[in-house]
Amino acid sequence: MEEERTILPQEDTFELENRIRNLMWTVSGDYQLDIPVDAEAFRRNRYLALYDAVKQGAFSRYFDREALSLYLVKKIYLSADGRSLVNIAQLCVDAATHPLVSRERPGTAEIRRRAFQLLLEEEFGDLTFTPMGRAQIALMEEALGRSGSYDRRTSQIAGQIRSLEGAKDTMEIIRQVDDLYNSQIDRSFAREHGSLEEVLAVTLAELREFDWKKYLGDDLDADLEQVMTKISQSVTTLSALEERKSRGQQRLAGNGTGTVLVDEEAIQKMYSYVELNYGKTYLSPAEQERLNRSLCRGIHGDCTLYLTDGILRSPVKLNYQYKYARKLADKNRMLYYKYSRTVKRNILQLTDSLRKTLVLRSEEETVRSDHGRILPNQLWKVGRSSDVRLFERTIRRSSTDFVVDILIDGSGSQHARQGLVAIQGYIISSALSNVGIPHRVMSFCTFWDYTILHRFREYDEDRSADSRIFEYTSTSNNRDGLAIKATADQLAKRPEEHKILIILSDGRPNDIIINRPGSRCPAPYTGDYAVKDTALEVRRVRAQGIAVLGVFAGEEEDLAAEKKIFGKDFAYIREIGNFSNVVGLYLNKQLDDA
Repeated sequence: MEEERTILPQEDTFELENRIRNLMWTVSGDYQLDIPVDAEAFRRNRYLALYDAVKQGAFSRYFDREALSLYLVKKIYLSADGRSLVNIAQLCVDAATHPLVSRERPGTAEIRRRAFQLLLEEEFGDLTFTPMGRAQIALMEEALGRSGSYDRRTSQIAGQIRSLEGAKDTMEIIRQVDDLYNSQIDRSFAREHGSLEEVLAVTLAELREFDWKKYLGDDLDADLEQVMTKISQSVTTLSALEERKSRGQQRLAGNGTGTVLVDEEAIQKMYSYVELNYGKTYLSPAEQERLNRSLCRGIHGDCTLYLTDGILRSPVKLNYQYKYARKLADKNRMLYYKYSRTVKRNILQLTDSLRKTLVLRSEEETVRSDHGRILPNQLWKVGRSSDVRLFERTIRRSSTDFVVDILIDGSGSQHARQGLVAIQGYIISSALSNVGIPHRVMSFCTFWDYTILHRFREYDEDRSADSRIFEYTSTSNNRDGLAIKATADQLAKRPEEHKILIILSDGRPNDIIINRPGSRCPAPYTGDYAVKDTALEVRRVRAQGIAVLGVFAGEEEDLAAEKKIFGKDFAYIREIGNFSNVVGLYLNKQLDDA
């Protein structure tokens, strides 16, 4: 099955770099401008890469790139959070440059508009994490001609950034960046580390003596020039996702700890943000408290579980996120219609396979026993043998004593495969409905320190609930261990004797840590640490007598992590056409062995 996203032809890397560089040179008017370009970024997202090139050229033409980069380096040197500072600078540079370049080159306005559309589609969930991200959403919505209502703080930040549309020099941008950082990110910065004048007074000698390795990584040249180059490039890049793809860039743009710093106001509004982005919970406050007290322990001690039927089923209001979720649901359904014949064939194949196994299981079987109907030809054993099976009885195993949970990774790493993942869940759910096996379908992701479990169907609903899986969206991060723990906790309480948990994931658990007052701040939930925790949780679930199958929905480079998590019980499906055969083999084995 083809990818749902169109992949551009693999043009020669040299040619792509030339195209991007020529655009940058044309806009800047400086053919000596030497800024690294990324051909792979163009292949991943054409309009974002083009608009980044436009901004690179425009900023070099109308403002002093080196002066802004030097200010940012000095501010970071004095302990500013690099990621937050660069993010503010990105928005300010865009506001200052786009009116100037669009007047001279009207075509760049359309490139900007398309870049913003793609950015909102891909990163909306991530942008809602912070006040600056929400201000960026407001500015992009405005550029696209859409109206929206925002809280006072978001409107204030957006207004400050918008004021730079008439900026005359680089110092105006620097002052606005500094003011936004000090007022929105770290209100104690000026008092504890220095005013703008003191930041600018930092000397080059002081900067050169500083150890920049923690920003660039040990694998890069950790000198001042390298730092300047990285920051200069970051300032004209709007995509946070592209930034996170690079290890060195990630360290440059943050503290490298996997931690997000939030202020008291954001903490107080956190629950409201979750409701607005994911819909109201179906649990009562008392039920939520009991659930979190029971399950959010150990390395998940600072986490909160949030169970919802999703923003489309239980919205707080019809905001942009609601409209975005509706758009993604329509996109998932369109992909289903495109491949409906393949999907229906898979459903029929899996249904037939399961039905045959259940029929065989329900047939009567006669076995020897220590009670039942006496067997005359076995009476000779009385007093001569320890074998007490002198009887026979007929047994009929139940064909319906099964229950299944389907848990789907709903993090942002699944965005490119979103429609395919929804289809995989739909195939399993439809086949289970056809043979009458009760099952539940949920997805999971994390939003700040909330692990969201989005319920698409409940165990005993009829087949009409199966199609709700097309409301599946992928955004933010994923704390697999906690999601598996919560799902298994509810599955274990079902009355059926035989329980199966199917997990569709990419083998890449990854979650941020929210640094707030009183937080225990465990290690960042990423890499081997997160993989080991997820694998441990899978083993604990199996120890409860629940069969666990991992269905791999990720990149081949993450296969090793998937194997560590699920052991031998995982399925790697390269082609959707073979999905029913692979999953059917596992499910039939569980039905046979039960």
